[in-house]
Amino acid sequence: MFSWALIFLIVAIIAGVLGLGGIAGTATNIAWILFIVGLVLVVVSLISGRGPRL
Repeated sequence: MFSWALIFLIVAIIAGVLGLGGIAGTATNIAWILFIVGLVLVVVSLISGRGPRL
């Protein structure tokens, strides 16, 4: 999940530099959602005792 969030963040930065505000905003939102989902999955896996899957 974190790798996908990083990819969308890079896309957002490139789109922002190129002046594509709509795409940059959408990519930023997707990156934020994927980051939060990744954090939730890590916390759930730590609580369940399985540890993070890298």
